[in-house]
Amino acid sequence: MERKPVIQLQDIYKRFYIGTPNELQVLNGINLTVEEGEFVAIVGQSGSGKSTLMNIIGALDRPTEGEYHLDGVDMIAAKDGELSQIRNRKIGFVFQTYNLISKTNAIKNVEMPMLYAGVSGRKRVERAKELLTLVGMEERMRHLPEELSGGQKQRVAIARAMANDPAIILADEPTGALDSATGRLVMDIFHRLHKEQGKTIVLITHSPELAEETERLITIKDGNITGERSGRNGQ
Repeated sequence: MERKPVIQLQDIYKRFYIGTPNELQVLNGINLTVEEGEFVAIVGQSGSGKSTLMNIIGALDRPTEGEYHLDGVDMIAAKDGELSQIRNRKIGFVFQTYNLISKTNAIKNVEMPMLYAGVSGRKRVERAKELLTLVGMEERMRHLPEELSGGQKQRVAIARAMANDPAIILADEPTGALDSATGRLVMDIFHRLHKEQGKTIVLITHSPELAEETERLITIKDGNITGERSGRNGQ
């Protein structure tokens, strides 16, 4: 079955401190297409530009130059309000630092994106419980983040990313702060979401071993895509 392109980046440049003596060009004309239902890894060393690229894909930042279409929407022309709706409904974010709200228990953290999307209270609770069960956290849904291990926090973060059933998951170094056994658990959850729910997943990592598990590896260095090849799960 032919997949349709869902993320389309063309000639993307990103500069900081524009017009100043210390102007910094981080992305140098990136061209990248990710298709619906694909599991892609963007791999590169620290400072390669991969997190800047992730922020542009996730509409957390705008490029200095270039074209970006997400599921047919022109993201450059989109107003801030439209971008925030797209972030809330179409994209699930998973970060290395979890980004959980510290004074709020696991179930409330997972409910948060649904609250912004206007989902009713009862439906929010039902969905949050279902997602925490999916990631094996049903026993700890009333715990605060400080009462959870790193791996448990990351599983809550994945459940939260899935709250509004987004088509796309962007994971920025999701196993970076975890030991290898816990990182394995987190990667297994991503594989399940990809295979069983058909999610499009873009994984940012500096780990070639994790990148190998995906369908396609894209290598980025000094703001340029320097290589692309199939991973172990590639067609």
